[in-house]
Amino acid sequence: MARVSQEHLDARRRQILDGATRCFARSGFHAASMQDVLREIGLSPGAVYRYFGSKDELITAIAAEVFADVRAAFEAAAEQSPPPPPDELLAQVVGQVIEVRDGLRVDGRAAFPGLVLQVWAETLRDERLAGLLQQGYADMRGAWARLVGEYRAAGLMSDDVPADHVARTMIAVAQGFIAQQALFGPAPTEVVRDGLRALMTMGQRPVA
Repeated sequence: MARVSQEHLDARRRQILDGATRCFARSGFHAASMQDVLREIGLSPGAVYRYFGSKDELITAIAAEVFADVRAAFEAAAEQSPPPPPDELLAQVVGQVIEVRDGLRVDGRAAFPGLVLQVWAETLRDERLAGLLQQGYADMRGAWARLVGEYRAAGLMSDDVPADHVARTMIAVAQGFIAQQALFGPAPTEVVRDGLRALMTMGQRPVA
């Protein structure tokens, strides 16, 4: 019997996760049954259970990917030297996070923002997901705290506010914009970029 290649295994796992993501984005984690997931994917139960033993395992795997995507975007931004100003940087991060799953759509809308909200809500009842979220959040705070250090070293930011306060605020803006995408529909990242830029320039020049 020919051995199944790792590429085939990875592609099948991706197919299952993407199909489950669409199903959960449409119906919600709890309303969608495993049968709903199987119909969405178009595979037999045996093919799916080879990779994931239950719906909870699927949810955990999807949540882990969501956290990994968000964390990777923040960490990549933090590695730029010199870093762009916060307004451009945050728009870049939010755009990357949203676009990474842009091909997954439900009824013509991107599934990813709504899925993020569901994952956040699920962490309130699932300790495993809560642990993943806590670690991801700590990693993002560390990445943004390093960015604050870069800004200060370049003379662009004062040191009278703790770096972690700035980090948490930037993360909150990103989370809020993703939530807006889920609740109120898509909007270009220029919205959050321009809004932050206007706030950042307050007091720097007279208002016409």
